[in-house]
Amino acid sequence: MIRNAGIEPHVVEYLKTPPSRALLASLIARAGITPRELLREKGTPYAELGLGDESLSDDTLLDAMMAHPALINRPLVVSPLGVRLCRPSEQVLDLIPTPQQGAFAKEDGEQVIDAAGNRVR
Repeated sequence: MIRNAGIEPHVVEYLKTPPSRALLASLIARAGITPRELLREKGTPYAELGLGDESLSDDTLLDAMMAHPALINRPLVVSPLGVRLCRPSEQVLDLIPTPQQGAFAKEDGEQVIDAAGNRVR
C-alpha cells in the first residue's frame, strides 16, 4: 500500500528556495487569483518598485516576484482539495482533507472552531 505517494507535508521556505516562474504562475491560476492578488506590500520593495501601478502586466508582476521573493504573499497552501492564499489563516481549514475535530483558535486567541468541531462565524 502506498501512503501519501511518498509526499509528506512540509514547509517550503520560499525566501531560500523560491518556486520557479512556471510553478508560481500555475499556483496562482490554480488558486483562482491574479498575480496582483498574491503581491505582498508590507515589508517588501513593493512601493519602491512602483508595483501599485495598475497598468503593470501580470508578466511584469511575476517578474518582480521572481526577482524579489519577499513580494510573494503567504501562506499559499496546496492540498489535494486545491490551492489557496490562506489570508485570513483559518481559510486553510477548507483545504484539510479531514475536518478539524475539537476547538481551534488563531494565534491571537480568536476562536475559529468550537469544542464541538463547528466553525464560529
